This record gives sequence, structure tokens and C-alpha cells, in this order.
Amino acid sequence: MKEEVYTAGGQAVIEGVMIRTRHDIAIAIRKSDGKIKVKKRKFTPLSDKYPVLGWPLVRGVVNLFEMLIVGIKALTYSANEAMDEVEEDLTLLQIIFSLALALGFALLLFKFIPLILTQLITKRVQLIQENYVMFNILDGMIKILFFAAYIFFISFMEDINRVFQYHGAEHKVVNCYEEGRKVTVNNAKKFPTLHPRCGTSFILIVFVVSIFVYSFIPQGFSFWMKLLFRILLLPLIAGISYEFLKLSGKMRHNWLVHAIISPGLLIERLAVREPDKAQLEVAVKAMNASLKN
Repeated sequence: MKEEVYTAGGQAVIEGVMIRTRHDIAIAIRKSDGKIKVKKRKFTPLSDKYPVLGWPLVRGVVNLFEMLIVGIKALTYSANEAMDEVEEDLTLLQIIFSLALALGFALLLFKFIPLILTQLITKRVQLIQENYVMFNILDGMIKILFFAAYIFFISFMEDINRVFQYHGAEHKVVNCYEEGRKVTVNNAKKFPTLHPRCGTSFILIVFVVSIFVYSFIPQGFSFWMKLLFRILLLPLIAGISYEFLKLSGKMRHNWLVHAIISPGLLIERLAVREPDKAQLEVAVKAMNASLKN
């Protein structure tokens, strides 16, 4: 039971919520006629088939790509259902294209542009020129600023704001479940919209960990060599960040751990909203469906 509770997670989708437990995925969508449609399927992590993929540091990268694929499929399904369109399964080529597009955008916004800005600022600030750690801290701070600004500005879009409400609903039902309470609307609404294992917090952890890891890249490298190594080191950074995320989830009630993850929770506040009763009902349906045998 503890393992199932620990591995519960999910994602907000278009007019709905996706919940994943260890071996089940359930998506609940509020249809245009007001009814809730629930779809459930079995999920087998790659680490079950290949134990080596469940090793520390490795499992973080594997889980990240698994959830990216699951998330893209869930978003596509929810968009079709919300607009009452015929469901079409994504082809392998479409999934690869979507992943490549998302990865390319992320590398441009959080690797290429921040590094250029850091290089330009460094040429004008003597202190940063003389301190490579400061160089990487500045690079990390620019990424965090970009990330926070990106979430802040897209939150003004009505559709995105509703997704953020469903994001809050997802966190409430996961918190309710992990505290051992029966997952109902009345119980779930008492819990917070924040959760330490949220993907938003994970991204902030990645930025912080990258500051330390990138300090091992030789300062004398050219811009393109620094960029290349920043990309090549991403799997290691993701693996370290995932282990910290898992640890913070287990020890979230520890005051020291809570203090460490507080900045992540602060950024997370930008990506969640308090859900209404109808949205919370959808999240409850998704959670309970994922728990049924």
C-alpha cells in the first residue's frame, strides 16, 4: 500500500485530470454535456521489464520520458473528448515529433538563450569574469526567471487558467490519497493545491542542480562547447534531481526538507489554482478509477 501511495501522481489535461498509480492510468474528462467520461488502461513501467532502468540516477531519466509520452497522449485524448471529436491514437512518428518539438523549445528557452545572455553579461561584469561559480549561478538565475515569467504570462490565457485549476484539483486528490484519507470531494477540498513531487518543482530542482554540475565544465570552453556539454549532462542532472524529488516526497513533513523545497513550492504556486467543486469531482473520479482493480 505504501508503494502505491508513493507512486501516485498525475497531470492536468484539457477539462480533466490524468492520474497514474504504479500499474494503472486513468483519465477523467468533463464533456461538453456536463457528464464525466473516464478512461482507464494498464501501465507497465520499463523498469518492470528491465530492472537496470530502475536503478538510482537511471530511473529518473526513464521515468521522465515515460511520463512525457503518457502526458502527450493524455493531452491529445482530452482535447478530442472535450471538443467531442473522434479519438485517434497518436502514431509513433507523431509522438517523436511532439517530443522533439517540446525538447527543442526547452533547449532554446532554457539552454541557448540563457547561456548567450550570461556570456554577454559576463563580458561587462568583472566579478563574474573572475568567478566561474558566479557565471553558473547567473545562468541558473536567468533560467529560473524565464521559467517563472513563462508560467506567469501563459496563466492569463483562459484555457490555461482552467488547466491550472485542474492542476490544483489533481494535487488535492493526490495529497488526500497519500495521507490515507478516502478520496471524496469533501475530503480532497481540505488539502492544499501544492505537492512537493510536482513537475513544476522538479524543473526548479533541475535548474539548481545544473548550477553545481555545470561548474565542472571548463571555464575556457567556447560558447558552443559549453552548450554541448550542458545538453550532454542533462540526463545526469535529471537523474540527480529525480532522486532529490523522491526524497523530498518521502520527507516532506521534515522541517529541514520543507525549507529546502520551499522555493520550488513558491514557483509551483504560479501553475496551480484553487479548483471549483465540479473540477475537483473530475479529479476524484480519475483517482478512484486508477485505484480500482
